[in-house]
Amino acid sequence: MLNLKATDIGRGASAADLIRDALREAIVQGELRDGETLRQDQIAGLFNVSRIPVREALARLEAEGLVTSHRYKGAVVASLSLEEIAETFEFRALVEPEVVRRSVARMGADTLALARGHCAAFATEADPGAWAQHNRAFHSALYRDAGRPYHLRVVSDALDKVGRYLRAQLVLTDGMARARREHDAILEACAAGDADRAAELTRAHILGASELLIDFLRRERGGG
Repeated sequence: MLNLKATDIGRGASAADLIRDALREAIVQGELRDGETLRQDQIAGLFNVSRIPVREALARLEAEGLVTSHRYKGAVVASLSLEEIAETFEFRALVEPEVVRRSVARMGADTLALARGHCAAFATEADPGAWAQHNRAFHSALYRDAGRPYHLRVVSDALDKVGRYLRAQLVLTDGMARARREHDAILEACAAGDADRAAELTRAHILGASELLIDFLRRERGGG
């Protein structure tokens, strides 16, 4: 028998996963603000665990670009520059139109019904805090038949990075009205089986959202 001090790896990994998911959700939804310190002892206390799974969770979030580590301050919520945000949207505008193009060719009635439901929920939701979730669910529904799981994972990571900024833009500007119109047009193109039109509209939708968001953040950060 090996003379090793055993640890419950499965239990530790599960704890780290739960902590990572909770922190990621709070960051993406804007509940944890840019630059906010993430104290390991406080997080460990909230989850009733040691600091080990907390450190693992923070390391994963750092690898995803949602958290940064500072020598004396510890882990903090990452803040993206305007250039980084713009680049992320540019990347989305390259990938997501191709994903929706491929998806339209395989899209069935169940997917269209799901997308319509999320589109309607987005348009009628009274709680501004839920707009970003409905927006993401709508796009995810349109992409799910693409048969490109790696593309979808990368898109999801990109949305995680900018989600908190996009949520603020939807809530604090007139971006909702524009998004509703553009969602309807994209959905109509998908229902008609017009993959090229759906891709073109998706690209314009992403770049338009990026323009609104960058203008909003520039004003918020005192850049004009």
